[in-house]
Amino acid sequence: MASVGKDSKGYRVRFVMPDGTNKTIRFSGFKKSTVEEFARHIAELVSAKAASSAIDRRTANWLADIGQNVHDKLSNAGLIEPRVSVNLGDFVASYIARRSDVAAGTTMNFGTCERNLVEFFGRDKPLRSITHSDATAFRKWLEEHEGQAENTLRRRCGRARQFFKAAIKAKLMDENPFEGMPVTVSGSTDKERFITEAESQKILKACPDLQWRLIFSLCRYGGVRCPSEILALTWENVLWDSQRIIVTSPKTKRYKGHENRVIPMFPELAGVLNEAYEMAFDRLEDKSAVVSGPVVTRYREATQNLRTTFVKIIKRAGLKPWVKPFQNLRSTRETELMEIYPSHVVVSWIGHSEKVARQHYLQTTDAHFEKAVISKPAELVASSEAETLAEPSDLVAIQVASETREMVKTDKPVKADKPVKAQTPVKTNVLRGSADVFANTSYPVGTRTTVETVVNSTLSENGGHPGGQFGQDSNSVAILREQAVADFQRCWRTLERLQAAALPTDSETVQNLREGLALLMNQLAALMTDSE
Repeated sequence: MASVGKDSKGYRVRFVMPDGTNKTIRFSGFKKSTVEEFARHIAELVSAKAASSAIDRRTANWLADIGQNVHDKLSNAGLIEPRVSVNLGDFVASYIARRSDVAAGTTMNFGTCERNLVEFFGRDKPLRSITHSDATAFRKWLEEHEGQAENTLRRRCGRARQFFKAAIKAKLMDENPFEGMPVTVSGSTDKERFITEAESQKILKACPDLQWRLIFSLCRYGGVRCPSEILALTWENVLWDSQRIIVTSPKTKRYKGHENRVIPMFPELAGVLNEAYEMAFDRLEDKSAVVSGPVVTRYREATQNLRTTFVKIIKRAGLKPWVKPFQNLRSTRETELMEIYPSHVVVSWIGHSEKVARQHYLQTTDAHFEKAVISKPAELVASSEAETLAEPSDLVAIQVASETREMVKTDKPVKADKPVKAQTPVKTNVLRGSADVFANTSYPVGTRTTVETVVNSTLSENGGHPGGQFGQDSNSVAILREQAVADFQRCWRTLERLQAAALPTDSETVQNLREGLALLMNQLAALMTDSE
């Protein structure tokens, strides 16, 4: 029999042991109903001990669920055996071994935190003996002894808190000594570095081979994470037909729907990917086969250190290395894209939330200050609205139309560009691995889109004329102007695709399109003059 009482210190449970000894256990801070439940289980424990029999299932389950504090009170009273004390080193090592679901980089970070904890507390330190003041001293030691920055301190303490949270779930301790410590990583503007296009070209020239040009281009122009996403990229992920790339993301794969993302095959990526593909194709013994496997073939382990080599390449380019070299490449690309596309589109390409982009990626560049100095606020608003409504290829058309209008005002004729010297054409008949997820074509999936297909499609859209045809029966200048702009933009996009396909600039198709563009520019200028 166990009875519940209360005094100035809180509730207590009194009971008599089988040998006739009176015992009292205090449960300060608990509600009366909870203490009464404790008393019922204590009475069961006393009865089982007196009869030397097993306890019932309800009490056994209760003992398994109670916290370490209550368990210690019962063991000190002689009702149960004490729990086996677990030391820090063994528990953390077993926790890391169980987490086979995390990426290799995360496991490596767990190991770094484990070494710090063992070095400070000792491997044999009992988990339950570590207090909040001990955790505070550990953080101070990291700052002074290890010389860690604030964000690194937060990450290390956050992982330590994760270890102790698992210990609490295992009923090995009641409180987390790292609870309440700041663990959220904040943005660090002093580590931001915007890599300009001129600097990027210097680095590309300094790259020792094609493999490093691929790595740099994917980071700088594709916004791909290095090394995890670059090493996961295969030729099966490069969709030549739809000009898109599927990026597999080991970092976000544990979140449903974020196992991969799709990015455009930006013009800066198309050239280096074409070169890498041609090289891979040339190595095939069976020329009817399709190139497959990893895009970057040299580095195949996520734990390999690419940073050291990349820093050497930066120095070879005549530049001063910056902190977080690969993340700043992603940050630079996202900052550029945000100037052109809606934010929700950009973050879907980069692979994180808008909140993360604002806190850790978007930068204020010198170009922003220069634009603010030379432009009036009203002009900036008008320019921003025009860019929002127009597609990237449309912006080119708007700029050319504006220049054409200035030519008309100064009575300067508009002429087609002169043919340039022919370049060595690249192969255009190589079969390429692809997927039909985004392709909507009439040719067999798995083949490269030929230049002829693009040109014929455009000429068909334009009624067989490279520059398009104007509606002669329209009595509305506005409708005629709108039709001319649409034809102009369609031709311009075709030129861009031809350029990406490395078609010689003096080819008949390109020359026809250029002549059509010159005609359109004259028509647009005339329409703009009439509208005034």
